[in-house]
Amino acid sequence: MKNRVVITGLGVVAPNGVGLDAFQSAIKSGTSGIRHFEELERLKFSCQIAGMPNISTELALQYFTELELKNFNSSGILYGVIAGIDAWKDAGLSTERLEEPDWDSGTIFGSGSSGIEKLRESIYKIDDLKVRNLGSSVVIQTMSSGVSAYLGGKLGLGNQVTSNSSACTTGTESIIMAYDRIRSGQSKRILAGSTSDSGPYIWGGFDAMRVCTFKHNDSPENGSRPMSASASGFVPGSGAGALVLEDLETALSRGARIYAEVLGGSLNSGGQRGLGSLTAPNPVAVQRCIEQAMISSGITAQDVDGINGHLTATTKDSLEILNWSNALNRRGVDFPYINSLKSSVGHCLSAAGSIESVATVLQLHQGFIFPNRNCEDLHPEITAIIDFSRIPAQLIEKQMDIVLKASFGFGDVNGCVVFKRITPYEIKP
Repeated sequence: MKNRVVITGLGVVAPNGVGLDAFQSAIKSGTSGIRHFEELERLKFSCQIAGMPNISTELALQYFTELELKNFNSSGILYGVIAGIDAWKDAGLSTERLEEPDWDSGTIFGSGSSGIEKLRESIYKIDDLKVRNLGSSVVIQTMSSGVSAYLGGKLGLGNQVTSNSSACTTGTESIIMAYDRIRSGQSKRILAGSTSDSGPYIWGGFDAMRVCTFKHNDSPENGSRPMSASASGFVPGSGAGALVLEDLETALSRGARIYAEVLGGSLNSGGQRGLGSLTAPNPVAVQRCIEQAMISSGITAQDVDGINGHLTATTKDSLEILNWSNALNRRGVDFPYINSLKSSVGHCLSAAGSIESVATVLQLHQGFIFPNRNCEDLHPEITAIIDFSRIPAQLIEKQMDIVLKASFGFGDVNGCVVFKRITPYEIKP
């Protein structure tokens, strides 16, 4: 018998809100977290706007000791630890330090490029003959698994502790990997999530690729325009999202609040074949990923009430809508509601899937559909497929039962997870 998997805790560090309350308020009101950065202007970036969480030293000291923060310069680890510990506490789990590890609990917490600012800072101070003087804090801040190592130690996790990395699909992938481990009985509880560093050394490559917008440096909140005819590229962002996934029986036994159920999911790759490439998705693979996610969850396309899309405000948005329509065989007013959080926070890269999943779960649990910003001029290729009413520009207070969250990442990799609203009569073991 396979275990049912539920979500019992949420944590988020986003450009438009740090902490669940601030984040939920922001997404419901459509508040943007994108702003102009003088440093990007000084460095002559074409895109001088970005979404970056605001973390004070006082807040950081609630999660790290002063000694840990000495010579600390990894924003990704900072964001991830804050979101992860917040999710753990939100699930009603203890952060008390015990001698024995918690053998039933682990973390799969992904990252992308890690600690680049720290490595740059360290290398800048030395020459090749003094490379051993990089400093003892460099390793933990620059290794890909730094965030999961920190979380594993702070929470005393004794099950699997690891960091995955699949570009923009990282966060969604971590949730599906956690789901699989709990469902198979290898763990009772997994802290799943992902994080992304901030700064020009993270965003510079994308600016050089000319995939970021350059038209809204004087109007930052208008810059991220998913599904819009006037979209001119994505706005870079950063942050972290975290979700505590738990088997239903364990959650019920400790009286945990349950936000939603994870019904299933799918991961695949287009192999950079057909229309797929390093930077473009293979439509066959995308549609197959969505279809397989529904099959694994035991649902039909007609069961889907909403979609939280990848939708980056690039030329591929129309293709994504077409892929959804073909995979679900739904068009016009029959198409599910769809939204893109990137209109408010930008593209948070490796953190995108987890931050957007937190938003998706909040919608299910609280009964609302958050608005899309900057899509008053919907792309005609999109409105030819789905009715404009399916892309809400204002908050809708509405109970949805099933929402799909998908991410389609650099390297032609895809992930789709199925979240379901859970009611009291459905949570019998």
